Amino acid sequence: MYKKSVRGELILGNKSYTQITEDVLRHQESEPKWYSAPKWWWAGFIFFFILLAIGLGYYVPLTIAKGIGMWGNNNQNAWGWAIINFVWWIGIGHAGTAFSIFLLVLRQKWRTSINRAAEAMTIFAVLAAGLFPAIHVGRPWDEFFIFPYGPNSRGLWVNWDSPLLWDVLAITTYLTTSFLFWYMGMLPDFATIRERSTGIKKKIFSALSFGFMGRLKAWRRFEDAVIILGGLAAPLVISVHSIVSTDFSVSVLPGWHETIFPPFFVVGAIFSGFAMVLTLMIIIRKVYKLHEYVTDDHLDAIARIIIFVSLIMGSAYLIELFIAWYSSNMYEEYVFDEAYLTGDYAFPYWAMFIFNAIVPQLFWFKKVRRNLVWLFIISIIINIGMWLERYNIVIPPTAQDFLPANWSEYSPTIVDIGIYLGTIGLFGVGVLLFMRYLPIMAMNELKQQAKRQTETTVEASVYDIFEKKLIK
Repeated sequence: MYKKSVRGELILGNKSYTQITEDVLRHQESEPKWYSAPKWWWAGFIFFFILLAIGLGYYVPLTIAKGIGMWGNNNQNAWGWAIINFVWWIGIGHAGTAFSIFLLVLRQKWRTSINRAAEAMTIFAVLAAGLFPAIHVGRPWDEFFIFPYGPNSRGLWVNWDSPLLWDVLAITTYLTTSFLFWYMGMLPDFATIRERSTGIKKKIFSALSFGFMGRLKAWRRFEDAVIILGGLAAPLVISVHSIVSTDFSVSVLPGWHETIFPPFFVVGAIFSGFAMVLTLMIIIRKVYKLHEYVTDDHLDAIARIIIFVSLIMGSAYLIELFIAWYSSNMYEEYVFDEAYLTGDYAFPYWAMFIFNAIVPQLFWFKKVRRNLVWLFIISIIINIGMWLERYNIVIPPTAQDFLPANWSEYSPTIVDIGIYLGTIGLFGVGVLLFMRYLPIMAMNELKQQAKRQTETTVEASVYDIFEKKLIK
């Protein structure tokens, strides 16, 4: 039984089906033209588009034309910012599927207001992540050799021992499944927009909805398809970042050769992803005035999950230090004791530890969890901390390896920074286009939740009346 006194209302204001549709589609229907948008939207779009144009329009072609020698990579740090940003974006991309699938399996009804935006965020984050392996190859025109199509059709088999191949297979599978799951969930909402539109907009959404008419049989097939796709996507959340972590752990390099990496990377991905979901939902709630759908209870629930995952992250950091000491391996001890704790990379390491393991503990205080400013600031801090974590994983072990004679310093060039800013622009442009032209919440799920909430409230009232009469 759903009790408002314990859980709070998930949708405020006793919304009717019509009100839910109008509130979610207000950002589309309030604008007279398809190119019309609020001033804040155009300001954000222009800003992110400039970043996109600089990064992907200038620095990526420059890298392809002159080679990855334009980056700060060297003989020791052969990966540098490319793999740092790749792993960081993949981690953020885990939020949508993890948010939708795991909370769906656990029957957490508060996900209904947030899952659509989280799933969209996944698509654009994975697109940004996939850019780095593509250009890091150095010869992107030869990338089709990576894909194992046909039974030895070219007389050349791919190298199944290559982590690069693992990444390609993992990313393409995850992107395809995530997109299908995201698109499938929007079919009923596309049909709703189709019935409320005219002209070219009606034709576009008629094609996007694939003729979904809302019949009982169609709803049954739709719900079955969502469950099947969810079941297929759930293992991918675990496997994709486990595969990414295996790129490191299969090596013998101190600081990388660790069995804790697969679960550590998965938990870290969910951690950074939920932080980005929190950032995005605070913005959507504020600019579209959707506080009746994204309530304080929703943000409170995300903050509670972040507390739990933060404790796991802190424990993993301490386990790494303990194992380095307990192993009595001089190379492992050097990486963690000298390079991280007190050496050249002490600042990024301690900043990572504080941002990821200490700062999120502020969410234990209810006043912090209920304050939008603090929620937003801490979510940004966590994303910075998770970027620093990837920096600490990639740079120090390679910069200072077995032989001191090979040690080298790594610093990114303007090309590295420009490409990274370009991926931020890609992510920002994609999210803004999604916010402007597509339903930012799952209207069909919100309506089911509103009906369920009304029914359970009536049942609770009847139960209370019966209980009082019984007592008398």
